[in-house]
Amino acid sequence: MSIPSFPLVEIAGPPFSRGQQYGRAARERIARSVRIYSQRLLAMSYAWNDVREIVRGFVPTVEEFAPDYLEEMRGIADGAGCSFEEIVLVNARTEILEIGRKATAREAPDGCTGVIVMPEMARDGALIHAQNWDWLPECAQTGVVLMIRTDDGPDILTFTEAGGLARSGLNSAGLAITANYLESDRDYDRPGIPLPFIRRKFLESQHLAQGIKTVATTPKSGSNNMMLSTAAGFAIDFECAPDESFPILPERGVLAHANHWTSPAALSKLRDTGIANVPESYYRDYRVRERLGSRGGGLAVEDVKDALFDRFGEPFSVCRPWRPEFPGSISETVAMIVMQPARGLMEVAPAPARNRHFTVYSLTMDTKGAAEAAA
Repeated sequence: MSIPSFPLVEIAGPPFSRGQQYGRAARERIARSVRIYSQRLLAMSYAWNDVREIVRGFVPTVEEFAPDYLEEMRGIADGAGCSFEEIVLVNARTEILEIGRKATAREAPDGCTGVIVMPEMARDGALIHAQNWDWLPECAQTGVVLMIRTDDGPDILTFTEAGGLARSGLNSAGLAITANYLESDRDYDRPGIPLPFIRRKFLESQHLAQGIKTVATTPKSGSNNMMLSTAAGFAIDFECAPDESFPILPERGVLAHANHWTSPAALSKLRDTGIANVPESYYRDYRVRERLGSRGGGLAVEDVKDALFDRFGEPFSVCRPWRPEFPGSISETVAMIVMQPARGLMEVAPAPARNRHFTVYSLTMDTKGAAEAAA
């Protein structure tokens, strides 16, 4: 079965204009994204007017956080021939689906296993940052790689769902980010900033400290785990509750995280309410850590890929296979994303349990900025 690579969409200019470019270039994939999440909400017995009202509830908080994002989403809607509310739905789908599931049946969460290999463990001394994204199999047909050229900040390369502003990615200042589902008893009691906007804001940062502030302090509606790294040789993981963040640092040159809380401080203050949905999380990050740690250093990109291809416990494995007997569930690893921030390189394989072909996407680095950061 042939699985096409994720298309590259390059955009530039002011927010509305770059949104239009994005919408026109990814029109069909954006329409699929909108259809997937509209149908899931309609299956929860929500009429589109109900969805529109939920979506509009996020606009004031986003406008205060980053008004340019609203303009960019209006541009995407214009270019793709859909409504502004549909584009906000794609970007706030985690939060909106959670709102929907509170009144109906539970909506399954994203999976994900992330890993960062520090320079001292890497064969060539360059940090590696990677992730498996587990979600709906049909999203293998909605992903895009978005290249954002800017005049007032670092250029950005991000893998995201079509219509989304960011998901996993890196920038020309040498920063990179991935994220994993988490859940706690503090979730969805207050409005917060939808997660793609926080990731995009991180990727707009010229300096790691700015990005850390965004991730660690921005109020969120629900919990989430975000893994941050820099080509200069530092990585940190933040287990984020809506109102508080808990840092975790690498151990023995490797940082790995799946979908359960691990910070002792976090576990002393909140309750993990998501593990019933992802019990295999307890061994997924362990498997990745052990497979890499057992090699004793000298790790290359291919070693990281090999760890993320791990099939232990299949089908509830690090690399999750497609399970057509469970339609509508999280039954596949949709993408494997492997980044080398120092080189501005991102490799992505769609549906890696069925397909081991990676496409390489390249972002020209700000070599002056990277050199200063490493000094």
